[in-house]
Amino acid sequence: MKENNFSKYPILFSLYIAQSVPMSFFSTVVPVIMRQENFSLQSIGLLQLVKLPWLLKFLWAPLVDGTAHSNRQLKLWILASELVYALIILFIGFFSLNTDFELIIALMLIAFTASATQDIATDAFAILNLKPRERAYGNSLQSAGSFVGSLLGTGVLLIAYHYFGWTVLMGLLALFVLVAVAPVLTYRHAAALIESKVERIKFADIFLFFGLKKNLLQIPILMIAYAGIIGILSMLKPYLVDLSYSTAQIGLMSGVFGTSIAAVVSIFGGYIVKKIQSGLALSIFPVFSLSAGIYFSYLADITPSTTQLYIGIALVWASYGLMTVAIFTRAMEYVRPGREGTDFTIQIVLTHLSSMLVAVFSGKIAQTFGYSGLFRIEAVISVITLLLIAFLVYIDKRSSKIHTE
Repeated sequence: MKENNFSKYPILFSLYIAQSVPMSFFSTVVPVIMRQENFSLQSIGLLQLVKLPWLLKFLWAPLVDGTAHSNRQLKLWILASELVYALIILFIGFFSLNTDFELIIALMLIAFTASATQDIATDAFAILNLKPRERAYGNSLQSAGSFVGSLLGTGVLLIAYHYFGWTVLMGLLALFVLVAVAPVLTYRHAAALIESKVERIKFADIFLFFGLKKNLLQIPILMIAYAGIIGILSMLKPYLVDLSYSTAQIGLMSGVFGTSIAAVVSIFGGYIVKKIQSGLALSIFPVFSLSAGIYFSYLADITPSTTQLYIGIALVWASYGLMTVAIFTRAMEYVRPGREGTDFTIQIVLTHLSSMLVAVFSGKIAQTFGYSGLFRIEAVISVITLLLIAFLVYIDKRSSKIHTE
């Protein structure tokens, strides 16, 4: 039993790598390939459409929750979704970006719909199989798996493309997805029927989440959690370009070094969250975002050395990794029984939407006030985030205590 109990950790780590590698490749590396093939910036911009399923996945999350009443059924959702995912990726390899671009975009949308579905089932699987005291560590592995997947997808696969070409690379990517998801077959933990999932899950359950009194403070916490760090991350690569660093150097600095730092820090973040609880962690971790904002404000006023930039990159990615672990852990605490996949998905989508808005406005701010202005504004936002989250967590904890007494 102990062996089976421990096996869920590497399984979760593997599942999150499986979903993040292709996403990183298609959203980060393919634009580089397209630019090398002289595609227009407008065509490259269309690639952003592949992210739509991940923003809309809450719409079909109730379907997964309503049909998955046991570990076995969750595993079937995971395996079926990843099989579809892998087959479509393999199929894409037989088409050319130059002659079949629209078809490839359509296939990628279908593939990422399958991947988003796997994510819903995997999140539900994690919530139901991780005991409350295990969730911080489990989420550290989830976060680390995503960052490792990004590292592989943006670095290793770009090198593989250079040597093997498009068709072979798509075949290797499809094979990797199947290998990475295979460990879930070995999980034999005897989970009984999930009683709370016997009742019928309805589409309206999505909206009922927002009407629950206990979620009124959780929602604004999710919306502002990344606000002090996303602007820096979204403008980091353009900032390095303007400092005359090459594409290869930027890939190494941010894509390899940065994500590696985030993955390692996420593991330690899990231990911290477990010790001090997710609410307190979310109240403290914005200090790192503030430090990153202040440090990059300093860098923007000088001609930074490469070493100074590496320090800043480590700081900003470490902050992102810590916040991700805390957010994932807290989100698991705010799911309704029987609607684990739906409620967790809703909460993470909220962070994605708010992050997207911050990223969009950060470009406008940087254009108007320069990088120095952007970084200073992000530092101010971090102070506001730090104070506001601490206040909201305190009020939430106090109201929960009164309710239980």
